[in-house]
Order: sequence, then C-alpha cells, then structure tokens
Amino acid sequence: MVPGEDKHLVPAEIENAADEPRVLCIVQDTTNCRTVNERITLNLPASTSVKQLFEDVSCKAGYVSGSFSLTWGNGTPNANMTLLDDSLDKTLQDAGFEAGKKNFLHLTDRNGEPPQVASDESGTADSSGLDDSSQEKFIGPLPKEGYMGCTSDYASQNYSYSSLLCKSDTGYVGLVNQAMTCYLNSLLQTLYMTPEFRNALYRWAFEESEDPVTSIPYQLQRLFVLLQTSKKRSIETTDVTRSFGWDSSEAWQQHDVQELCRVMFDALEQKWRQTEQADLINQLYQGKLKDYVRCLECGYESWRIDTFLDIPLVIRPYGCSTAFCSVEEALHAFIQPETLDGPNQYFCERCKKKCDARKGLRFLHFPYLLTLQLKRFDFDYTSMHRIKLNDRMTFPEELDMSPFIDVEDEQKSPMTESCTDSGAENEGSCHSDQMSNDFSADDNLDEGICLESNNVDKLNKLASEKNALYELFSVMVHSGSAAGGHYYACIKSFADDQWYSFNDQHVSRITQEDIKKTYGGSTGTRGYYSSAFASSTNAYMLMYRLKNQNKNAKFLDAAEFPEHIKLLVQKEQEQEEQEKRQREIERNTCKLKLFCLHPLKQAMMESKLEVHKDKTMKDAVEIAHKVMDLDGVVPLDCCRLVKYDEFHDYLERSYEDEEDKPMGFLLGGVKSSYMFDLLLETKRPDQVFQSYKPGEVMVKVCVVDLKTDMVILPVSVRAYLSQTVTEFKQLISKNTDLPPDNMRVVLERCYNDLRLLSVPNKTLKAEGFFRSNKVFVESSDSLDHQQPFPDSQLWKLLDRHANTIRLYVTLPEHSPGPPTSRSVALKPCRGHLAQTSDFSDQVKGNQKSVDAILEESTEKLKSLSLQQEGGNGDSSRSTEGSDFENIDSPLNDVDSSGSADNRDLENRIPLADPENHLQPEERSDSDVNNDRSTSSVDSDILSSSHSSDTLCNADSTPIPLANGLDSLSITSSRRSKAHEGKKETWDTAEEDSGTDSEYDDSRKSRGETQYMYFKAELHSGGQGASDGHKCLLVNVDKRITLSAFKQHLEPFVGAPSSQFKVFRVYASNQEFESVRLTETLSSFSDDNKITIRLGRALKKGEYRVKVFQLLLNEQEPCKFLLDAVFAKGMSVHQSKAELLPQLREQCSLDLSIDRFRLRKKTWKNPGTVFLDYHVYENDISISSNWEVFLEVLSDNEKMKSMSQLSIFTRRWRPSQLKLDPFQEVVLETNNVDELREKICEIGNIPLENLEFAKGRGTFPCDISVLEIHQDLDWNPKVSTLNAWPLYISDDGAVIFYRDKTEELVELTEEQKNELMKKESSRLQKTGHRVTYSPRKEKALKIYLDGASNKEASQD
Repeated sequence: MVPGEDKHLVPAEIENAADEPRVLCIVQDTTNCRTVNERITLNLPASTSVKQLFEDVSCKAGYVSGSFSLTWGNGTPNANMTLLDDSLDKTLQDAGFEAGKKNFLHLTDRNGEPPQVASDESGTADSSGLDDSSQEKFIGPLPKEGYMGCTSDYASQNYSYSSLLCKSDTGYVGLVNQAMTCYLNSLLQTLYMTPEFRNALYRWAFEESEDPVTSIPYQLQRLFVLLQTSKKRSIETTDVTRSFGWDSSEAWQQHDVQELCRVMFDALEQKWRQTEQADLINQLYQGKLKDYVRCLECGYESWRIDTFLDIPLVIRPYGCSTAFCSVEEALHAFIQPETLDGPNQYFCERCKKKCDARKGLRFLHFPYLLTLQLKRFDFDYTSMHRIKLNDRMTFPEELDMSPFIDVEDEQKSPMTESCTDSGAENEGSCHSDQMSNDFSADDNLDEGICLESNNVDKLNKLASEKNALYELFSVMVHSGSAAGGHYYACIKSFADDQWYSFNDQHVSRITQEDIKKTYGGSTGTRGYYSSAFASSTNAYMLMYRLKNQNKNAKFLDAAEFPEHIKLLVQKEQEQEEQEKRQREIERNTCKLKLFCLHPLKQAMMESKLEVHKDKTMKDAVEIAHKVMDLDGVVPLDCCRLVKYDEFHDYLERSYEDEEDKPMGFLLGGVKSSYMFDLLLETKRPDQVFQSYKPGEVMVKVCVVDLKTDMVILPVSVRAYLSQTVTEFKQLISKNTDLPPDNMRVVLERCYNDLRLLSVPNKTLKAEGFFRSNKVFVESSDSLDHQQPFPDSQLWKLLDRHANTIRLYVTLPEHSPGPPTSRSVALKPCRGHLAQTSDFSDQVKGNQKSVDAILEESTEKLKSLSLQQEGGNGDSSRSTEGSDFENIDSPLNDVDSSGSADNRDLENRIPLADPENHLQPEERSDSDVNNDRSTSSVDSDILSSSHSSDTLCNADSTPIPLANGLDSLSITSSRRSKAHEGKKETWDTAEEDSGTDSEYDDSRKSRGETQYMYFKAELHSGGQGASDGHKCLLVNVDKRITLSAFKQHLEPFVGAPSSQFKVFRVYASNQEFESVRLTETLSSFSDDNKITIRLGRALKKGEYRVKVFQLLLNEQEPCKFLLDAVFAKGMSVHQSKAELLPQLREQCSLDLSIDRFRLRKKTWKNPGTVFLDYHVYENDISISSNWEVFLEVLSDNEKMKSMSQLSIFTRRWRPSQLKLDPFQEVVLETNNVDELREKICEIGNIPLENLEFAKGRGTFPCDISVLEIHQDLDWNPKVSTLNAWPLYISDDGAVIFYRDKTEELVELTEEQKNELMKKESSRLQKTGHRVTYSPRKEKALKIYLDGASNKEASQD
C-alpha cells in the first residue's frame, strides 16, 4: 500500500485512482440465448491492461480465462478493430478505449468453440444458487448514483474504487438476500467475524434429541461452518430464518439491525440455558451503568443499577439545529447530568420536600464487545413522518472509554444511598426516555435493589482499570431514508487487519478512507427536518472490541475444531460436492417439451423430457417412453422421437439412422430454451414410420363423403411448396386411393376461412400453404361440384363441421328426457315458435299432463318434418340426406300470439313455479361468488385439443355426423365467413341494459336466416350426469343463440323456454346463469357442461337478486335466504310485497311488510337503507347477480327520509370485559352532539362520562376484548360525522361506546393467557382479525419453538 496524492491509502498498482480517468466497458455475452440479454459492466481505470480486462470478464462471466474472445460491439468508434488480443499488456486507453464514454464489447466463441465454464464455483455466476441472468453484473464504482433501496444486489457510489478481485482472492463468502434481509446478513457477518462469538458457538454441541430445523444455535453453527469452508460465492440464509420460525413473508419485512441484534441475543440466551454458553451474551456484550438522582441540598442520592447490551447515542439533540460532531461528544452528552428545578423539582425523602436535584447516568462497567447505536431515525411532529438524520458524526478507529467511567467530579455524599427511586416527577426527562426506550434491563433484577458494599468496591475496582481502549472492527451502514433502505457491513478482519465490505452476496476489499465516508453529512445549509426524505449512506451501528492481548482471541483453525464441528464440516462439504455434481449434470442436460398423442386416450399429452447431452437418441426414446407412461400400451420399438413445432402443429424432421448419435449433437448443444419441441410418435407393429425431411410442409388430409355426410380421420401427407395443385392432387390420390379427375381440394387457411383450390398450375405457396396445413378432399360423381362453392353441399358440411361443438347438458330431476334421438336443422326460432304455440293450444284445450303434451307435440313435429321432406320435390334424395334442408312447414305462419300463449303456459304448468317447488340444494347451487374467475373463463374459451394427425396411423375410420360428432372432428374453433370479426361476449347479464328479449320489436325471431345444426341424445356416461338427473350429449352449432338453444331443449326439459334457466358450469364447479338470449354459444367449447334448472327465466329489464338476512348479534351475521327477481321501475315497497310469500314458503319467515327493510350489501357490510318509495334503476342502481340485505325490525320502520342516518352502536363494559348487543340509533343530522345524546339516552350514561370510537374493519367490526380498550381511537375531537377519524357518511357504521368512569378489570397473568387463547380462537373462526393499519410496522419476533407455534406466540 502506498499513499496517493490525496493522502489516502490505495493499492500501488492503481495509485491516484481518484484522479485517474475511468473506462466504462459494457460486455454482452452472445455465446448462447440464455446470456444474450446479460450485460457485464466494468468501470475500470484507464491504466488497466487489456489482459486484466479479460481476467475481469472471465471472473464475472464464470468462464475459464482464454476460452472466449472479445470483439468491439456495434456503434463503437473502434468497430474496425474487431478482435481484442487477450495477451496485450497495453492499457485500455492505448488499446482504443475511450475514457468517460461507453465502450461496447461482445463476448464470443473462441475459434468456433464455446467458452468453458469455470470449474471453481467461487468464480462462477452459478455457484451462488442465484439466477443472475436478470441481474446486471458490475465491477467498479457506479457511473452514477444507484438506487438505495433494500435490494439484494446493491452497490454504492461512495467507494473510491471497488475491488477487482473475485471471492477466491478475498477468501470470504457472501450471504444471499432473500428479499429484504440485508439487515440480517450484516449482523450475521459481524458475528461471524467476531472470534470470541464464533469460537464459543463452535464449542456448543448440538443434542440429537432436539429438532435441528428449529434449533437456532445449530443453524447458526451450520451457517458459520459454510462461511468458513464453502467454495461458493454466497450461501443462503433460509435455514437460519426457518429456525427463527419465519415464513417466506418475513423476508419481505424491513427491520432494524439493532432490533434484530437484541431479539436474536435474547433467543440465544433462551436456547443456551443450562449449557456452557448460558452466560455468553452477558460476558461478551453486557455492561452496567447507574441511573441516579442526587439532592443538591442534602446530598442524598437515590439510584438503581441497569445493564445494557448497546449504548444508544443521539445524533442531534431534540430541538437543536446542530448535531454532535463525534461519538466522543455524544458519549459525554449521554452521561451529562441534568438539573431538576422549578416545576421539575425532585421530592427528596431525606428533606421531605421538593428540592433541586441532579439526575444522570454513570457507567460502572463496559463490556468486552462494545456496541454503539447511532440514533439516526427520528420523528417529525410537524409533518408527522419518520425522518432520517444524515448529519456527519465521526468515530475513531480506537476509542478510549476510560474518561466515561464514573465521571462525577463533585464531592460524593457520605450519606446512605437509597435503593428506591422517588424521582417519579422526573418522567419526561432526557435520560429517563433513553433508559425506558433504549435499554433492555434484566427481567430478574429488581430496579430498586441496592448494591452491597463489597459489590460497590468490586465495581469501583473495575472502573479504575486503566485499560479501557477499544478498537473498531465493524460498521453496519444504512443507505436510504426512514421509509426504507439497505444495510451492509464494513468489517475488519482480525486475521490480517484488512477491511472488507460485506454487501449481501458481494464481498470486496475496502480501505480506511471508505470507512470515513460512512460518517455521513451533506453539503449546503440544512434545516432541522430538511433531510426527511433524503437518501444517504452513513454508519448506523458500531462494534468495538477491547484491546487486551490476554483476552483477545484468534479464530480456531481447522485442526482445533471440536469433533462435532469436524463432522459437521465433513457433512457440509460432502453435500456441497453433491450439489456441485448435480449442477454439473444440470449444465449438461437438455430440457425440452415432450408431446405424444396417446394411442388409448386419443389426446395430446404434454410433459418434459430431460436427457443428458451424451445420451443417444435411442436412450432418449426409452426415457420418453417411460415419461409418457406407454409401458404396456405401445412397444418401445414402435416409438420414435421427431422434431416438432407445437405452435404450428408441424413435424419438422425425423432422425433416421441417427439412433446412436448423442442428443447434444442432434439438438445443437445444451440450451436453456429451444425453438422446437420433440414428439414421441407411435405406430402399430404392421406400420412403417414415414420419413420427415427438412423443407417439407405437412398437410392433414380429411376425406369428405357427401353421400353419407361423413368426414374421414385425417391422413398426414408431406408436400413441397413448389408443387402445383395438380401435382398435389396426384400426391393425395396416391395416399387416399381417390381419383384425381373430379377431386375438389379445400384449404382451411389462416383466419379460418375455406378456400377451394381451383387453379391447376398454381403452386401451394401461392395458394397460402405454410408449415402445417389442413385440407378437405371430396371426389365423387355427384353434381354438387357444379354448384358455386359457397352454395354447395360440401361447403355446408364443412361449415357445420367447423362450427359444431359438443356439450353435456344435465336436465332437471323428473324431466322427460329425449323421447328419441333428435337431430334437426331448422330455422331455429320460427319453427320453434310453432312448437311452443302448439304446447299452449293443448294446455288451453284440456288439462292434460306435461308428459302427454310433450308426447303429442313431439309426434306432431315428426309428422310435419316427414311431410316437409316429401314436399321438397327432390325424390331422388334419400330421407337420410343432409340435415341442412329447410323445413318450411305451415307452422311457420303462426302469428305472434304464441308468445301470449307462452305466458299462459307459465301460469298453468306446476313444475314451472321456481319459488314454490325448488329444492334447497337447487337454490344453493346458484349461490356462487359474484366475481367470475377470468382464468377459468379464458381456459374454457381458448382450450383446443390436439389433432390426431401427428400420429402415424393408417386407419381411415369414417365418422358419421348424424350419429354423433367425435371430438377429433370438432376441434376447430373458427367462425364462418358470416361471423368473422364478431365480438364475443360473456354469458351473464353484467351490463345495465338487463336481459335481452327473445324477440325484436317486430316480434320476429332473431337470427332466423341462419341454418343451425342441433342434435341431442341421452348420454349414459359420467361426464355430466349426476344422481337423479338425466344427461344429454348435445352437438350444436355454436352460432346458435341462447334463445334458440333453449327452444331446442324444450322437449327434453318438459317446459317452455321461459320456465327454465341455463347455467354454465366451469372447471371449479362454479355455476353462472346465462341470461343474454341474443348471444350465441361462441364462447363455449367442446365438452363444456351446462345445467338446466327449473324456474322462471328473466325478462327484459329484470335482474336476479340474492337476498341475505342481516343477523346483527349472531356469530355469522350474513345468511343467504333466496333468489328473487327485481325489475326496473319497481319500487322497494313492491319488491317487499313480492318477497313476503316467498319468505313464508321457502324460509319460514312470517313477516309483515312494515317489519323488515331492504338495504345495500357490500360484501358483508350493511349499507344504505332502501326506503319504500325508492324505485330501482331511478333511485337505486341495480345489476345482475345483485345482493341485498333483509333486516328484520323489532319495531316499525324509523327511517323515513334520506337525510336520516342509521348507526349501529355497541356498549363496551371494561369492568366485565364484554360487549353488549347491537342497538340501532337513527340520527336526523350528521352532528356528533346528536350522536352523543342518542347514545347517552340508550346507554344511560351521563354525557360528560361518555366516550365513543368508530369500529374498524368488516362488519361487525369484531375486536378482541383485550385490545378494544386501548387500540380504538376513543373520544375523537370532531363536530361532524363525516370528518376524520370517523368518516361516517352512509348507513351501517359501527360505533363502540363506554363509560370512562368504569375501571378496566385487573387480570392475573394466567387469566390473561386463558382469555387470550379464547379470543384468538373466536376471532379466527369468524375471520374478522385484520390488520387495521397497513402502515403499522410488523414487530420483529423470533419464535423459539419454530413455525408451528408461531400463531400462538403472536397472540
């Protein structure tokens, strides 16, 4: 070390570093896709050699030096100098680097070979266990000030330089920041670097009977062993925090390092009871002082002895504009006595009167390890914010504490000292505050016990010792503001007297000058609170050690370790080696997505394939066979892996004759992610695998048979984009044995439209073919090919094939179900108007049963269908022809009177009364959370099953559409041309417009020009059926409206569409009613479930409302009653009248209309009271799935006007520790005085003795009886209810009140603990225990029994 020009000690090789120009190098690692987004930033002196630059880059990137190259990046002035020579001894400035500017470099392969990863884990980015890909690696001081928040990767600009050495050169290991645990890392590194503490911890032996996970000393022991022996750059602290009883949320809490020190020392003392280390903390860190008050008239002195673990030093005295300049000055102020005079006089027991006195502190004994806390955090009572004091305060490297031991210079009184502290009048004095807030006194010491004479002599002897010289060895630095920041530690090693910066996982060498920069201070004139939100870096906690050669210990060498530590070292080293080998395997493992079309399940299965790069393709196939669980399903020799593009569903290539080549070669090396996937292809033993070559496009050919309305399972064909349509037809003919002469080929293009390939010489590329394509092929002698394609039967069949979905429909109990398998292609609404009208005519004619009506109407519908088919004039067509023929029966001439008949039918069919005959479980099924899960909805809409085309299968099994569409033939989710660009909407009526009517203004059925396919048959499987309910398997065109869909279901339900409701069932078994009749089923997909429930469907302007009963004094105040229907324009009085019969019949509530009210419900909170004259939509906003409270009244309604306010009051009785039941108070104004008067009236309390507070949280604002007396804001000084802290502007607020003259009952500790358990259990059951103030900091706690007892400890 040599002194620089500025007299600072700096390494000789970078002398004058502060004045030397610096070169900013930004290196981008382009060797693989995982690191291409990483930037390695180096801020180096211009005198650094190019060779040293390569060393620094290899250290930070984790590569072996000399295994990579550096080239100039784009935009660099020296771009013509493409390659840097790593053997150059030139300086960076001489090599062409520009000082003060960004110099971009690319890290590339050397001679075509990728860089070698360093085997020494200490120098690699992977060794820490962190994913550094998201972090920007940095060497040297930041070019501009970095963020000072509490982060895991922090660097300070305050260093004149940062070490360019890696961990292997410093010899120390960092600690990983879990999230905001920098305060913990700083303290742990300080304790580790304390020889006396580390050696004592090593001597402690762990007992096997104890749980190692919850043993704090054992986990600290393990951590220290890893810090001493690990080869990693940094290690985790999760095991230590787990022993504290912390969960992952604790890692996100910011805490004070001094607070942690005290709590952790207390926890260690508890754990070390009855061991050799039982008094270790006191022996090392505990000092003693005397707190005294001396009468200035008679000299009588009253005092007590206190112990301390740290000394809190004030930075700036309260009210002063200047701060103490040094630690020594703050220590003098700490022991400086103050005079108690005037109103603060002290009552002297000897003088028996109030006298002037002197109050102060005297240090009696300093600990071996002295801890000083610089109190930099204060509170600004003007802004009501916490602030940080960034004033400069120096601290010496060696501190002489002898002047601070018993510094009382005045004559000591010979009078007998009193052991009682009669200075009660002195509360509020400076030292009293310090003692009460900043010292942790021994719980077993009585503050008034006097010292015996021999103890006093002993203390005086200790105080008279000349050796009180301490040396600084740890500075815990806080960088940031009072709102948050970051901790790191500057620690001097007693082994080499070198200072190091322990900044989470980064450890670097620093100098004494860097320590001086933590003194704090700032430029410019500052007021007292000018630094309230300033962010600065300064020392917060100092640790000194007594300089005494006889006492100063050295760290234990490995040979001196106790036997149990040697075994622990061996165990940890073996585990680390195992982790190293595992990481090496991970580095050489190829990880890809693996797909397979399962032969039995006929569904595309997805998994993950992990295979070592040296494994052959044959080995990989065997691994994939096990991963896909095909053992016993497909022989191993009938499987192979092919390169697959899942996004385009495209087979890129196969690996013929490459079974013995390693996977690393075939996949292009080990990468963090691949641009392709692998497909495990299967075949039957009699089949031959097809060869897939790069450059080919895959075409899935589906053969269409117009005579039987069938689509054949697709066959995979490989083609080239340069082929013409004629050549492509020849290729299809070869694979399908269809004649090419009359062949029609239809391409399913992008944007889901159908394109007929009609130009023979046009290439496939010109026709829009891509990597993966799907075509439909038809070759027959029919005249259909002469029709224009959009009007042909082929187009209609393909259109139906693309838009048909399969649904499982659960019918209500006792429904007739399907009389026969029903398959129709009707104009959906007009034809079914006739059917519904026919229902109502029969009901009017006679009182037949519903089953009889349905049977007759179904038979009539069949006969009409046969008549229509016979009257179409095409005798050559079979009755089994296309389902798309239009049935134009005489029933289509029925006028709009059918809708009136519908309403008549609603009143005459008994099953159609939802309020009288719904079972309770049926009602509760619809009682679901109003918040729909977007993820579940999206998954239903977007899910699509994989096609079977990727399976090498020679089968061409026909699928007759008329007998049920197979899922593989209904995988397309596209819309037809007529519906392109149509906006999809959700099922529930969440808009204010209410439910759409089934008909438009002209009374014509909507969408009647569309030909919609509908086929339903009884489903015997368990997909959608439940006990006592029939299930239908419905294949339906998803462009059908909900109205038409319901009309199709009428014969199966046994009721007209207006008398049943449709509920969509999501993956979580939640049900939501579909009410918008004009919407299509386009949001549904294959295998979605639907439940049909009897009940009146909503009409236009109606809303379904959930009614809950408000039970004020019950444990659960919210109880569901029933579903009701409210309409726009209906008054509250009308809705109450309609509710009365329903409440009697369904809920057994016999009420009169003036003995209950309706009110707003916001989650569980009761809100605005609805008055009888209020009108929905005009006065009260209403929406679908709305929720209201029904409150039963004990007397007639008192709320008559909107100017009134309804308040719930509850009396707190502190003498009994109980709360009275709720009572309602109705106020005419928002005046607090009126509230007080009303409360006094119902509580019989004098007005001057009344105190009240607003309840917090969700109704009923539950709070523990142990907390209510202190935690609420009692007796707020406000005149109106809408002012802070009340903020009462609506009905339903909760007010607690009490009589201030009623004393709080005194409880024994046992009674308090018992009550605490009961209250905790009660509040957890009701779920009302909430954190009322989000700004309140969470207390730092260490739970001795681990996380299992954490909740009990907190309570």
